[in-house]
Formats: sequence, C-alpha cells, structure tokens
Amino acid sequence: MLWDPHMTNIREDFEKREDSFISPYGSRASQSRGRCQTERPCPVRTVFQQDRDRIVFSSAFRRLKHKTQVFLSPLGDHYRTRLTHTLEVAEVARTIARAMRLNEDLAEAVALGHDLGHTPFGHSGETALKEIFSPDFNHSDQSLRVVDVLERHGQGLNLTFEVRDGILKHSKGFGDIIPADPGKMACTVEGRIVRFADIIAYLNHDLDDAVRSGVISDSAVPGICVNVLGRTHAERATSMIRDLIFSSRVTEGNLELAFSGRVFEAMSELRRFLYGNVYRSTRVHAEFIKAKKMISEIYMYFLNNPDQLREKTKSMEMRAAYFNEAPAERIICDYIASMTDRYVLNLYHQLFVPTPLV
Repeated sequence: MLWDPHMTNIREDFEKREDSFISPYGSRASQSRGRCQTERPCPVRTVFQQDRDRIVFSSAFRRLKHKTQVFLSPLGDHYRTRLTHTLEVAEVARTIARAMRLNEDLAEAVALGHDLGHTPFGHSGETALKEIFSPDFNHSDQSLRVVDVLERHGQGLNLTFEVRDGILKHSKGFGDIIPADPGKMACTVEGRIVRFADIIAYLNHDLDDAVRSGVISDSAVPGICVNVLGRTHAERATSMIRDLIFSSRVTEGNLELAFSGRVFEAMSELRRFLYGNVYRSTRVHAEFIKAKKMISEIYMYFLNNPDQLREKTKSMEMRAAYFNEAPAERIICDYIASMTDRYVLNLYHQLFVPTPLV
C-alpha cells in the first residue's frame, strides 16, 4: 500500500519510532517539558525539529557568518567564522548523539543556537560589554535573550525548555570542561554533548586557523597533543569524538559523558597552548584591544545621544514596549551584541571618522 499523507500524522509516527532507536538516556520529543507559550503541535515535525528550523531561519543565525571566531574580519576565504564554527559544532554533536543513540535533533538544535548571542569581534566584544554594560554579561545569557526576547520583532522563537537550557549552559570559557557543580551542566545528555562538541570543534579549527595564519607553526604544538590526538585536523577530531563515545559510562542509572585520562590530558594541554600562544598572542591580542576600544566608544556615543540610538535601532523592528520599558543601557547592549564585525567597522567610521568635502 502506498503511503497516504492524509491517513497519518507524520510527527506522531516519528515520535513512536523514537522509542525504537533512542536509548533510555536520550530525550524524546514527545516528553519535552514544552514551551513558554503553548502552541498547536506541528503535524510534520517534532518540537526539537521545529526548534532547529526556527534557529536556522532566524536573523541572528544569518549574522553569524560575519562574526569573528578568532581572527577579526578575516579576508581569507578559509578562516572560520562564528557561523562555520557553529556548523562544525552541530556536525560533531550529531555524530556523537547518533553513535550513542540519543536525540540528534535536540543536539543539533542546541548546537545551532549556542552562539546566537555572541558579540562582534569574538571575546573582545564580550569583554568590552562586561566592562561597560555589566560584569555579568556573557554570550550564553545573551544567546538565550536572543531566542526568548529579541528575535521575531520581540516575540522570541518560543523554543522548548530543553533547547533553551542547552543554549544557556553550553559555555565553559577557560573554566572546567566538566564542572564540579552539576547545576552548570545541561539537564539533557544531548545538551551536555554540545558542551563537549563545542570544545572539540574549537580546539581543532582554532589550531588549524592559527597555523594557516602563521601565528604558530606545526612544530610548536606540544608533543602530547600530536602523539595522543594526531597531527591533522581530521585525526584530532576523530580521536576526541571516538574517545568520548567509548569512554562514557552509565553510572548509577545516568549516562556520564567523559574522556579517557590520556585524551583529556592532551586536550587540556592543547587548550592551554592555544590560550597562551594564540588567543593571548601579541598579534591577536593587539587587534582585540582595538576592537574593544571601538565597541566601548560606540556604546558611550549612543548613551550620550539617545535620539541617534532610536534612529539607528529602527531596523530592529522591536515592539514599542521594548523601547519604552528597557533601560537605554540594555537597548545599546542588545544592539551592539547583534552587530557583525563589518557593521561595527562601518558604523565606527560613520560616527567618528570625518567625511572630507568634495
């Protein structure tokens, strides 16, 4: 008998199939804690598939292609941007989730949304907003703010609890890869996988870009990293992904994600090496100082020129209540955090560089 779309609910059929291939430790779409605002179920997609699509079609997602990963506004076609980083995280997360019989759609949705709130110029932009807006500012909270408040003209994307939780708790900065406080980890295994996929992706591609740019040389990479993880991007990524899959264990009824001691040691050494020789290198740091200065000056300009702020943020098409109720500092922070690198460069030139008469 041919399949008849009028005789079945595709989403419900897929949710039933999830029971046959998702392990007891995975998240089932049918058991989601739901959304802040109740919606009529889609007849075709599960809630996690809907979340993935909402993120991909969002304005914030499109802007990631012109936001810094490590190197500011790179002219080379092969350097990573925040968008390519996000796509690599999503692919790593899906690979791990599939191998461990978890919910790939949930892992992918969290991965695709994890950096939506990242500032222009990478962590230099985040540092600038910490200093001038609030010491509590961080891109994880801002990513959640993007999906909850700022997207769809102020209506937000109304994502599921599980995706929102994973976005909020994906980041580790230079903190522990596996935090001692369980409350800092996502509530789902899929959300925790994204935290691991994030570090697997950036350790590999940041090293790759650093060598390509000449900031470091292949020969400078610590021996333990080469011997344990491999010399090429593919070898390192494969080593980390496979080690996570085969080293994770079920403990007291819970699936605990973990690397083996040897691989964890090599990854930690590689991260220390990147922080000391790439992220904080003279060449990269000098450009980040310039970026911080630009963002700080733009912030102060709009704080002192509220009429210009209103004019410039018309394009945000937010609800009137947002502009009437939110403090100016919050609006400026949201505006700056949403900017791409090139937008900041053009805006700074427009605001502070004299235009010669012709």
